[in-house]
Amino acid sequence: MSDPFDSDYVNLTSPAVSHFVVVPDDSTDLPVRPRAIYVNTAGTAVLQDKDGVAVSYDLAAGAVLSIRPLRILATGTTAQLVAWY
Repeated sequence: MSDPFDSDYVNLTSPAVSHFVVVPDDSTDLPVRPRAIYVNTAGTAVLQDKDGVAVSYDLAAGAVLSIRPLRILATGTTAQLVAWY
């Protein structure tokens, strides 16, 4: 398929080009640090940032979190999340 934007510079304000379903884990970082997190199914998510600070979020389906967590903890996470990068 032709992609006229293939040579454009990709940054944090451009649309994501890839995604993956998040598998929450208390001890393993995400395989790729995302640009944003999409909430596929409502629930709670515990996101850990680059400084190791974990914060719990109550989320509605369809929400987009413009945060770049290193890890999403299994303990306390009930939402189904998709990482965009």
